[in-house]
Amino acid sequence: MTFRSSPIPPGVLTVGAVTFTVFAWASAFVSIRSAGAAYSPGALALGRLLAASLVLVVLVLVRRQGLPPREAWRGILISGVVWFCGYTIALNWGERLVDAGTASLLVNTGPILMALLAARLLGEALPPRLLVGMAVSFAGAVVVGLSMSSGDGGSTSVLGVALCLLAAVAYATGVVAQKPALSYGTPLQVTTYACLTGAVVCLPFTGQLLAEVPDAPVSATLNMIYLGVVPTALAFTTWTYALARMPAGKLGATTYAVPAIVVLLSWTLLGEVPAWLTLLGGALCLAGVAVSRYAPRSARTPAGDSPLGAGRT
Repeated sequence: MTFRSSPIPPGVLTVGAVTFTVFAWASAFVSIRSAGAAYSPGALALGRLLAASLVLVVLVLVRRQGLPPREAWRGILISGVVWFCGYTIALNWGERLVDAGTASLLVNTGPILMALLAARLLGEALPPRLLVGMAVSFAGAVVVGLSMSSGDGGSTSVLGVALCLLAAVAYATGVVAQKPALSYGTPLQVTTYACLTGAVVCLPFTGQLLAEVPDAPVSATLNMIYLGVVPTALAFTTWTYALARMPAGKLGATTYAVPAIVVLLSWTLLGEVPAWLTLLGGALCLAGVAVSRYAPRSARTPAGDSPLGAGRT
């Protein structure tokens, strides 16, 4: 999964890894919405992480990568607890209260938070446009919250919005924690042991999972397994592969496409289309993220450098 022996140019592999991750994570929002009808948030998180851990451990054994170096463990443990466990539970819960498209719009405020944390903890630049983008995205989140709370059961919908925003915070925190770990461990090692950490933290939900499996429809259980194998085991590994070769803030910008893909998938597979006011708020969220990541042509990567930083290790 580290692609080291591949004859394909590193830049092409990085683009492929990012593309696969974006589409896999977009499909996850739809699968969570479907499986969440039968599984509670904690049980679904545990089942997903157990399925992912099984696949990842097999890959680690096949590739004989062993344990990551001691220096990588801090980032692995933080990302495992905050991202693999905390993000997953918050998103599972949030998607019980809002549709898949709205959830993806809210979670994709994460790149702004990611850039802030990367500036503070990793020394990445914090230009004024980032502050403007934050303001625009916050306004969009408010619009989404108002649109979701305008009907019956508004307080519940507001809770769903809050949970999705909490998931965005966990997502950003986990990515920034992972970045230093990738200086010591391989993408597969970092992903595997972060996933195992998340699964261990979710073990208190074992009773719920065992109680819900017999009554869950086969489709819900298959969706849970799919979440573990594709959006988690495979997509998190391709994400860490790209993260090892790109700045955290820049990689976060690649997830802009996720909400559009999710809306199309949820419309096609679930019959869910967010209301126009929700779409307006989501557009503001994404516009804010785009503003925060925009750079004048003169400030962009020099012509001789790879635009994706694929030459970095």
